[in-house]
Amino acid sequence: MNMNPEGIELLLQQVHSGRLTVEQGLERLRSLPYEDLGFASLDHHRSLRQGFPEVILCEGKTREQVVAIARALIKKGGPFLATRAEPTVARAIRRLDPRAKYYPDARLVAIHPARRNAQGRILVVTAGTADVPVAEEARITAEVMGSRVERLYDVGVAGIHRLLGKKDRLFDARVIIVVAGMDGVLPSVVGGLVHCPVIAVPTSRGYGASFGGVAALLTMLNSCAAGVGVMNIDNGFGAACLAHRINMLGVQR
Repeated sequence: MNMNPEGIELLLQQVHSGRLTVEQGLERLRSLPYEDLGFASLDHHRSLRQGFPEVILCEGKTREQVVAIARALIKKGGPFLATRAEPTVARAIRRLDPRAKYYPDARLVAIHPARRNAQGRILVVTAGTADVPVAEEARITAEVMGSRVERLYDVGVAGIHRLLGKKDRLFDARVIIVVAGMDGVLPSVVGGLVHCPVIAVPTSRGYGASFGGVAALLTMLNSCAAGVGVMNIDNGFGAACLAHRINMLGVQR
């Protein structure tokens, strides 16, 4: 079936007449087409399949390309995210919609849902202050997606008493994102203390032998703590997407 507006109307008629069940109709809707902008193919139906619209990665795109994609996405309503946005790109997006807010530390442009009903509890933890930009990318992304998020920053192993003094906050979380550079040990420590899933995010922060985050990445991949999953270097966005999905398991939506 052609899923242009006429095709959608026909599908709704089939569901209404009983020729298709609601479940069958939803299954067909999951294959809705994309919007062809010539240089980009926008998957407007991602929110039905995955619970959140397509997100713009601004890095590597021209300002004109980002603005064209943002305009098409914003027209559909709902929440909006653009990652790795430089200030000039962020200003161009904000001119499209005054609701758009720029977070310079996280390099994110976001339009939050009109109605916020945050659920569950994600805790974002950093080893040091230098890891905060990646952590903020994770925090804001998860909040825009609909999760309740709390922060616990600068509690790395160089002063482990700072972490141990906050054990109650660790134990109350449904899922924890741990962001660390340098030696990347903190996720293993947290993973050994808590019962919930831990998502480790290595950052590129560190001195020469850290190899731009590779040392932290390898440490996390070799963690001896059970229940620790590892994202790519500086990938706060990816960590937030996974954490949000875990956080929402079993929640009525």
